[in-house]
Amino acid sequence: MDGTPLTLTTDMVLVLGLVVFTVVMLALEWIRSDITALLVLAVLGVSGIIGSHQIYDGFANSGVQAIIAVMIMGVGLDRTGALNAVASLIMRAARGAEWRLGLVVNGVTTALSSIIPSQALAALMIPVAGRVSSRSGVPLSKLLLPMACVILTGTNTTLIANTPLIILNGLIASANRNLPPGANTIPEFGMYTVTPIGIILAVVGVAFFALFTDRLFKHAPEDSGKVTPGRTESYFAETYGIAGDVVEMTVGADSPLVGMSILEAEQLPDAPLILALKTGNESRLAPPADQMIWVGTVLGVMGGQEQLARFAQAQNCRTSTRLRNLGDMFNPARAGISEAVLPPSSHFLKQTVGDLHLRKRFGISVLAVNRGDEVFREDVRKVALRAGDTLVLHSAWGDLKTPREEHDLVLVTDVPKEEARPGKIRQALFFFLLAKGLALSELLPLPVAFWVGAVGMLLSGVITPDEVYRSINWKTIFITASLMPLGWAMDQTGAGPWIGQELMVHIGGLPQWTIQASVALLALSLSQVMQNVGATVVMVPIAVNIALATGGNPTAYILIVAMSVSNTFLISSAHPALTMVAGPGGYRGKDFLRVGLPLTLVYMITVIVGVDLLYHAG
Repeated sequence: MDGTPLTLTTDMVLVLGLVVFTVVMLALEWIRSDITALLVLAVLGVSGIIGSHQIYDGFANSGVQAIIAVMIMGVGLDRTGALNAVASLIMRAARGAEWRLGLVVNGVTTALSSIIPSQALAALMIPVAGRVSSRSGVPLSKLLLPMACVILTGTNTTLIANTPLIILNGLIASANRNLPPGANTIPEFGMYTVTPIGIILAVVGVAFFALFTDRLFKHAPEDSGKVTPGRTESYFAETYGIAGDVVEMTVGADSPLVGMSILEAEQLPDAPLILALKTGNESRLAPPADQMIWVGTVLGVMGGQEQLARFAQAQNCRTSTRLRNLGDMFNPARAGISEAVLPPSSHFLKQTVGDLHLRKRFGISVLAVNRGDEVFREDVRKVALRAGDTLVLHSAWGDLKTPREEHDLVLVTDVPKEEARPGKIRQALFFFLLAKGLALSELLPLPVAFWVGAVGMLLSGVITPDEVYRSINWKTIFITASLMPLGWAMDQTGAGPWIGQELMVHIGGLPQWTIQASVALLALSLSQVMQNVGATVVMVPIAVNIALATGGNPTAYILIVAMSVSNTFLISSAHPALTMVAGPGGYRGKDFLRVGLPLTLVYMITVIVGVDLLYHAG
């Protein structure tokens, strides 16, 4: 800063208005988050604030390219079943002790969080935790929330797995172009710049739950969130009221069902769950709502004995407990009931179950929806879905493949499945470790190293080109790439320095650590209501200008921001990893507050003290 007070310009007002708009839209989701980001990008381009030669540079940004490559490698590991042995490894290491089990789960998760992006790691570890819970008898509620939290405390070890850290160098380059005269250039982050504090945070996260898990979860019922991978009939009966036998029901010539659709039949009194249908030579699981029922149609239905008897008598149908026509369809090795969580990236969000036509599109029947304290069984077709909802599904195991690949569902159930390419596991691990090694050794730039691994998996047949395109979460990519120019606009228009100037009026005379705490609080507050990428884009220009105005180290302030946006433990919607465990773990808002409040404080103090000691922020 050269000492001349800044005054608001029209461009500054427009940029600040876009920042407010972005925060509000990402918090309230009146408009889809990716559409919001693209709208902001379009306004910046039309207004001329960001030049036409720069407006799309976010898509070519090294951080965005690195994120794409990481997504591809993650799918390669999943295809080969490289992480299937993790549960067995955890059980052997724990040797039957509950306290040691939680420590091992959190330790393994923390180690993986340094190399695997948080949302992908949560999706991989939820079934693993479920399998560990079922084998050990430890309630899943004692495993999932600690596991999700240590993902966030452990993700700061290197620049590899944390999206805010990956995009920082692009934001630093923009800040350097707009530094005031006489200011020193801010150095870009190396692979290990964050490692000292990252390791401390990782250890703090594991130690926190090792010491306090029993106390934090002592009021949780023993069966809360006990979502086990080897699903039992008693589990679904107790949790969802889904009970009874599967029988065949043959429709007679005088049955009122003749000429009805499946939807109409399901709305009749005492109607059982209709899971399969055979008409003539055509058989299928999860018949669609508009499928017609004719004379001789065989229905595969599920319900209690009395319910089935009443329905069969009222509809003039013949029942058989021997599955002569549909036996292959209900073979447990081929089909069954499973549970899946809707991640924040799912295309199913804000649509009703009926509008999704899951039976027609995928052959999947939705039997119930679990949302916090509520379980929807009646009129499930009318339920509008939200992130974190747990769906109870009946399908062939293979029919779950497409919605999983498209990031619409995260399976909680460890369903019987044949891994697509177990013979390629060595190639997958080789190219994954090669990419990480090249990145960690800094022999190649981060995105180039990751693309070596991604292309290697493609050429070696670990994944196919079509799977590559499906593996990329384009919503995340568009949000990240489209919001980056907003951060550049904060620098170029002077909006960032102006905010720093105004904040200094109120906090300028405070000690350096107090100013750092204020920046950390602002960053973590924004990250509670908007995605951490958006919070990073907004906060980095502000933090740089506060550091310059107070004589602080800009690098340290940037680091405080980047790590504080991962300090999102207070509410389930603040981070995808927390959203995804809320349903399977049976957690309520008070559970997140009970765990999140002390952890948030410990995390913030650790970051500020670590920055001051290791990077001389003042």
